[in-house]
Amino acid sequence: MRTTGFRAATSRGAVVSLHTHKRRSERCMKWRKMADHVQGLAQLEILCKQLYETTDTAVRHQAEKALVEFTNSPDCLSKCQLLLERGSSSYSQLLAATCLSKLVSRTSNPLPLEQRIDIRNYVLNYLATRPKLAAFVTQALIQLYARITKLGWFDCQKDDYVFRNVIADVTRFLQDSVEHCIIGVTILSQLTNEINQADTTHPLTKHRKIASSFRDSSLFDIFTLSCNLLKQASGKNLNLNDESQHGLLMQLLKLSYNCLNFDFIGTSTDESSDDLCTVQIPTSWRSGNFVLSTGLFTRRP
Repeated sequence: MRTTGFRAATSRGAVVSLHTHKRRSERCMKWRKMADHVQGLAQLEILCKQLYETTDTAVRHQAEKALVEFTNSPDCLSKCQLLLERGSSSYSQLLAATCLSKLVSRTSNPLPLEQRIDIRNYVLNYLATRPKLAAFVTQALIQLYARITKLGWFDCQKDDYVFRNVIADVTRFLQDSVEHCIIGVTILSQLTNEINQADTTHPLTKHRKIASSFRDSSLFDIFTLSCNLLKQASGKNLNLNDESQHGLLMQLLKLSYNCLNFDFIGTSTDESSDDLCTVQIPTSWRSGNFVLSTGLFTRRP
């Protein structure tokens, strides 16, 4: 009996010892991964400086090669998020946005729908919580949003076109500070411009299908919104010497221009056409009864 008891105690002690060792090993692996992430982040920061700041052509070339490998690495997505969250420079944020744009644009081995939705939501939240990023970082992130939205225009999740609620996406920006309003208007302007331009990496037929759908389902609402915002701005005593107010007005005008400059009938890719400066307003827009009044589009009573 004593022998049996001793064996049982020894067995229990061995099990406890094994569990303790396993927990220690897991903690060590966790800390090792964290250390690798920190080290990898530091290396990426150095590459960013070499790419964007150095005047040495050879150093920049080596940095470009290393960053191409980074973009093709399996952990690129997680490291891009790490750069956005913990990067110490605007160039790190720019690199992350650029790499993410390449990831969502690739035709071979594309990202799953859920990941693209997560990236879209992350970008919107990132912009909403950081309205004073460097201008080139904000532009790169807005370009990323526009690219995801365009390429996912026909993607469905539970019978819902998940990338088409563009006005809802920017509503929270338009209801906040002037800086947020500028971001929201720029998002719509960049999206309109992105969808209007053919992408050489994707079939022209797909581009025209997306552009036609965007024209029929969203463009008029975006144009109406831009006109209403311009009308609201015209009723206020704007201080155009104020950089923010001046910037908002310029972005509103640019948005209206991009809407009217849209390739409504699919001729912009035909360089032989001589009628590219004519605005081909869709017949369906006539119900809006827009007329020019004091330089702004307003509805007839």
